[in-house]
Amino acid sequence: MHSVPWYGIKGVALNEELTIGRLAKAAGVNVETIRYYQRRGLVDEPSKPLGGHRRYAQSAASRVRFIKRAQQLGFTLDEVTGLLRLEDGQSCRETRMLAERKLAVIEVRIADLNRMRRLLKGLIAECVAGQRPRSCPIIATLSANSAIADRSK
Repeated sequence: MHSVPWYGIKGVALNEELTIGRLAKAAGVNVETIRYYQRRGLVDEPSKPLGGHRRYAQSAASRVRFIKRAQQLGFTLDEVTGLLRLEDGQSCRETRMLAERKLAVIEVRIADLNRMRRLLKGLIAECVAGQRPRSCPIIATLSANSAIADRSK
């Protein structure tokens, strides 16, 4: 029986160190994700004891979850590196500025996606209408020089 209660991270005792497999499970990622984050310098790689396995602190699982949540909000791993420097929560202004820049990028992407959607809808409608019996309007548009740019205006 364990002397430490089992109400830690997904059934892992609070003072227990984790193997890479248990860390990955606790953080909800796969082992290769942990290794990739280590190569990128986002997660520290503990030293390997002679003949043993590396052991990660519980805080590593929180860090990996932080990284994954930031990625879900659209932050790149380079941007996550900047956010990790602000992880203590004491630099709200700087963090807000990073989030505002990310929001601006997302809004530009949304505008681009809406433009692409309009173009595709129009091309599909031309296809359905069958106004070009020998030439598919979608293929013709993709084959033409700058036809997509002209249509998007």
